Amino acid sequence: MEGEGLLVRKIRSGVVIDHIPPGRAFTMLKALGLLPPRGYKWRIAVVINAESSKLGRKDILKIEGYKPRRRDLEVLGIIAPGATFNVIEDYRVVEKLRLKLPEVSQGVLRCPNPTCITRKEREKAVSKMVLVSHDPPAYRCVYCGTTVRGEEIHDLISP
Repeated sequence: MEGEGLLVRKIRSGVVIDHIPPGRAFTMLKALGLLPPRGYKWRIAVVINAESSKLGRKDILKIEGYKPRRRDLEVLGIIAPGATFNVIEDYRVVEKLRLKLPEVSQGVLRCPNPTCITRKEREKAVSKMVLVSHDPPAYRCVYCGTTVRGEEIHDLISP
């Protein structure tokens, strides 16, 4: 119907993440540690499967009062490259970034290889994965050479 749309009020400060591929909003919230019980610290609006002229369908997140950490942009770039990350202050966009796959991910993605040195408790090696393909996304462990691709990458994000 013409003139109808979703209404989610503006936020005073926090972040708005737009153009998220459909179905990935909750993956993002989980990876950021924003699902309950920790998620109760912020007001979060989640729009799932909204119409988009650019993507056909998309998800949107609004997280009021949230201050992003540097690591957050890397995590979100892995989950939704191409999404738009907006920092809001006093109801205005003060910073707008296009999320992208990081070329190198250190300490964010866990190597899935159980024999990798980064998986040994007595070792202090921090995982380090290098981007080897953008489409489909693929990362390779610099220590053991294990490669992970596509959606499998999302399951390897360290808490």
